[in-house]
This record gives sequence, C-alpha cells and structure tokens, in this order.
Amino acid sequence: MAQPPSAPVSQPHGLRGDYSRAAADYTVSQDWERYTPEDHAVWAALYRRQLELVSHYAAPEFLSGTRALGASAARIPRFEVVNEVLAGATGWRIVAVPGLIPDQAFFDHLAQRRFPVTVWIRRREELDYLVEPDVFHDFFGHVPLLTNPVFARFMQAYGQAGPKAMATAGGLRMLSRLYWYMVEFGLIRTTAGLRVYGAGILSSKGETVYSIEGAQPQRLRFELARVMRTDYRIDAFQRTYFVLESFDELFHACYGTDFAPLYLRYGSDEPLAADARLPTDEVLSADTQPR
Repeated sequence: MAQPPSAPVSQPHGLRGDYSRAAADYTVSQDWERYTPEDHAVWAALYRRQLELVSHYAAPEFLSGTRALGASAARIPRFEVVNEVLAGATGWRIVAVPGLIPDQAFFDHLAQRRFPVTVWIRRREELDYLVEPDVFHDFFGHVPLLTNPVFARFMQAYGQAGPKAMATAGGLRMLSRLYWYMVEFGLIRTTAGLRVYGAGILSSKGETVYSIEGAQPQRLRFELARVMRTDYRIDAFQRTYFVLESFDELFHACYGTDFAPLYLRYGSDEPLAADARLPTDEVLSADTQPR
C-alpha cells in the first residue's frame, strides 16, 4: 500500500491485514465480492464527504483524475475496471495488497508502474481517524493523480530511487520525507491560489480545510534538499506544507538530481524540526498564485 518507506508491516488481523494469502510480492486478489453492504456504506459516506470538500480545495489535476477514473459513492471500485483507465492514460495499474508492505517490495512496484492499494476498508467508528491507510485512503487519495503523465512518471522515478536510498546511510529516511511531504501532504500553486494534491490531506476531512485555511501551518516554497531534511508529524496535522509551482517542477527536481551527494551531506544529521523556519525559506500565503 502507499506509505512512506520504512513504515512497519502490519500484523495479520482477519481480512484486515491478512498476509497469509499474499504472493511473494505481497499482492493479493481484491476479492471484490467479499465486501459487505456495510463496507460499501462506509465507502459511500467517505466518498460523498470528501468529494464535496475536494471540489473546493483540490488541484485541478486531481479533480480531472477523479472524473477520469469513473468511481462513485455507489460502491468500492473494482480494481480491474480502474486498471483499464490507468493503462490507457499512463500505463500504470493498481495491485491489491493486504496492508503496509516492506520497503523493497514497495519501491519495486512503483518502479514497475504498479501502485499498491490496500484491500480492506475501515470501520464506521474510524471515519475520521485511521492508524494505517485503507482502500479509501489509497484509492481516493492516490490513484487519481496516476492518470497524470507527469506525476505518474515522478512516482516511477521515486520507486527507481529506492534501492540506492536503502543502500546509503540515512538515505531511506531522507527519501521517506520526500514521499511524506510531496506525495502525502503536498500543495501546489494554481490560478485560484494554493490547492491540495497530497493524498494524506485529500482523504482527511479536517486536514483538507486546515492545510489551506488554517492559521497555524507554514506553507513553504518547494526546495528539494529542504524537504528531504525536514521531519514530519505522524500524530497530528502537519506544521509545514511544501508548495510546488507545477508537477513538472517536482519531476525535474528529482529526476535531474543525484541524491547520493544529498545523502552524504545530510544523511547523518538530525532532521530539521517539523515546524522549523530557516532564513532561506520562502513563506507563501494560501491565496498565492503562480508567478
């Protein structure tokens, strides 16, 4: 499933994290028929709530991807149907997994243009908070942008960067921060001001509004090394969001950079605090428009 590298592997718990039926690459069958009416009802509640929110706060590319996938609140999507859309748009597909998977398998899937999506869905009492991502987070938050060729190419390049990071002291931690801030919690400038594209924000009712309208967080102009040096929060809304000018900027900054010197220079350092402010930071307001 989609998570920053070095996340722990879930322990089996029935269908929720059942690794007993997983293949060597941690994939499983979606077994769509096993979803209960309550599962589909939870999906519907989440989908309707978030779709209304993201129409006001999400990046245009995310909204376009959501429409292209053809999913709805009616039921949990069938992965094989979605894969027909993704194949035509960017050559990607989604694969079902039982939960969090090891770093090496995660990187390999991305490098091969396969996006791991968790099969189980949260319980009704977990609508507002979930310890680990489920099918709603993975699908609603991540999959729409896989229809965008530039962002999809970045995700593949990210997977290809994994083995070098795993083999370098401090590299995996730095690469995980890039995923956290640029895939899960990223913002982007648009003609209407700042908008959200990060999956961790867009699958959260509270953080969708907070990331754009909240007075507490700082919104900083994207700078690759700054992102990779910055710690993040896993227990609360973020204190810092990094803002892209475009997805092309993200792809070219990462694809055109040899990460090895960054790992060598910063890998053994203590990370910058999640709310750190540096003299070189460019702070943006929520209504900031493209240059």
